[in-house]
Order: sequence, then structure tokens, then C-alpha cells
Amino acid sequence: MRDRTDARLREIGEATVVAFGGVGLAGRVLPATEAYLALANADGDPKLRSKLDKLLKTATPAGKVYGALLLDRLDPAAGRAAWQRLAGDRSELTTFSGCVMGKTTLAEYATEHLGPAG
Repeated sequence: MRDRTDARLREIGEATVVAFGGVGLAGRVLPATEAYLALANADGDPKLRSKLDKLLKTATPAGKVYGALLLDRLDPAAGRAAWQRLAGDRSELTTFSGCVMGKTTLAEYATEHLGPAG
């Protein structure tokens, strides 16, 4: 189980795109999306929380989005703190919603996730 968790975290940590469903005209689900969904829906590794903290320091910008979302699910207060830290990060990332590709920054994504109370 831990080997699968670690492999999924590696996949997320190297993500180049944030997408939560199929992308492009073919609707292909990206490996990082599959890894995120598997971790989000698993009871998983009891050390996942600390592994997400490490991931948020080392991941690509897209990987940090997935990591913060997972952390939010496990520990909402820690997730909010992560989003607040990411709100100062101007690194760019690519998003997909269906076949529509977009560009944003971690700061913009985090600020939107935090909502009006930021």
C-alpha cells in the first residue's frame, strides 16, 4: 500500500497540468489526475499527511495544487495554511477543463480556492 501511495505522490509531484477529468478531445485522464483521485478516495497510508507536507515543498506548481487539495481533505486547517502560503507563489501552471486549456499562477489558483475571506 505504501509503495502505491509513494508512486502516486511521485506522479503528482511531477504533474505538469491540473485537471480533474478527461482532457482534450479524446477526454484522456492524465496519470497525475488518476493518482490524485486514487489518493483522494483511499483510506491510505497513515503517514500521508507528512508526505504531503514534503510534497508541497518539492512538487511542480501543478503538483502543489494537487497536494494542497489532498491536504485540505485530510486536515482542513493545514490545507488552508498551505493555500495561504501558495497565495504568494507566482509560479505558472496549466489547467484543463475538458478540452479547454488555461494558464494561471499558484497565487491566483490559491486565492480563488481560499475565497473572499482569503
